[in-house]
Amino acid sequence: MSELNKLGLAAARNALRAGDVKSIELTDACLDAIEDASALNAFVHNTPDIARSQAIAADVRIAMGDTPAMCGLPIGIKDLFCTKGVPSQAGSRILEGFLPEYESTISQKLLDAGAVMLGKLNMDEFAMGSSNETSVYGNAINPWRRANNSAELTPGGSSGGSASAVAADLCLAATGTDTGGSIRQPAAFTGITGIKPTYGRCSRWGVVAFASSLDQAGPMTKSVRDAAIMLEVMCGYDSKDSTSVDLAVPNFEAILTGDIKGKKIGIPKEYLMEGMPDEIEALWADGATMLRDAGAEIIDISLPHTKYALPAYYVIAPAEASSNLARYDGVRFGHRAKLDQNDGITEMYEKTRAEGFGPEVQRRVMIGTYVLSAGFYDAYYNRARKVRTLIKRDFEDIFSQGIDAILTPATPSSAFALGETWDDPVQMYLNDVFTVTVNMAGLPGISVPAGLNSQGLPMGLQLIGRPWEEGDLLNTAYALEERAGFVTKPQKWW
Repeated sequence: MSELNKLGLAAARNALRAGDVKSIELTDACLDAIEDASALNAFVHNTPDIARSQAIAADVRIAMGDTPAMCGLPIGIKDLFCTKGVPSQAGSRILEGFLPEYESTISQKLLDAGAVMLGKLNMDEFAMGSSNETSVYGNAINPWRRANNSAELTPGGSSGGSASAVAADLCLAATGTDTGGSIRQPAAFTGITGIKPTYGRCSRWGVVAFASSLDQAGPMTKSVRDAAIMLEVMCGYDSKDSTSVDLAVPNFEAILTGDIKGKKIGIPKEYLMEGMPDEIEALWADGATMLRDAGAEIIDISLPHTKYALPAYYVIAPAEASSNLARYDGVRFGHRAKLDQNDGITEMYEKTRAEGFGPEVQRRVMIGTYVLSAGFYDAYYNRARKVRTLIKRDFEDIFSQGIDAILTPATPSSAFALGETWDDPVQMYLNDVFTVTVNMAGLPGISVPAGLNSQGLPMGLQLIGRPWEEGDLLNTAYALEERAGFVTKPQKWW
């Protein structure tokens, strides 16, 4: 079996169980692909020895008839997840040299299910970014290129390394995190599938925090079926996370029938933004037609507070970030600045944080500190929290009227060139316009690749589901995926 790294999770799992391939062969194929893809800068901490030992152990388990869901499947782990004895820097200089003595709950669940860790993946610093240009490791590069154009494109952010690695077949799947769209936007930019589950469905323990009330982990995969397989392993109650919800985790893969007859799919008029590219608008209309052809009923809906989501998000997220990042002070772990003889503790804090945090993180920490300050707490932070409640209520009202899922574009454009919007932070923040509402309301959302634009770049559609109904959402996404028939891969140039 050639080019084993090009397999998805389901196909590789079936081949392993049938005895057609060994995990060590799959792993070596991925490790070779990673070695040949340094130009993408997707993997930043390679763990080939760990991967090979885990693959050999998985082959033993399979031979003994012990075949948990992810057994023998090689994946990448976003650098935001703490992994025991392996650098876990969150893409930041301030965590340089940090080797956790523990495993995050999610990476432990994956390892317990037999997954093979190939290494850690590039990301925007502390998950703050929409283009993977704020990373201490340098830019992650999208494996896709515009037709007849060699300009390097963003893979999206903050899970840019994860998206690039999956799209380029460096791994079979990867973990990502999503605070305002950081799984779904890069998935759309690279032609893969990415799902953010309901807030509280996946444990946040051992995942470096950005904005605690918004952060949620999820899988980034080559298909909806693969997302269902990996998500089931990642979900589950964790007593170490106070926001984790104790709910049974269904067999998501078993729910994938593709039958959505009678389902009501909402099309929110507020997402038809001024200046939206014609190709995105046409794709959205095509997606609605595909779902209608599958037997769903398409209904126009209104989510009136959508226009306030982005400004409210960019008050709440930086506020929580400024609080979470206060712990990085040069005292306990990570980077500490060199001090002059007369420097005291205040100078140590100032120099360490100035050296350790990049410009985007500094910007958001300052915004967050400002909106939480005594004179502005009510004017900004409290008002943003009230807006968040209204956004959540919009969705509750729509779902109470019998809507099963909501269809929107995943992004306002296809992948843009690196450096294109770097000098304008507001323009960069607008990349999250279709995704932040889902985080603000704590809902599950999935991006499915659905077509190519005129330049040959992938475009994604987003489906938003009812809380805790990831199975139903995945099934609707599966029906959309079947009808979209997106199978195009990037042409190898790296």
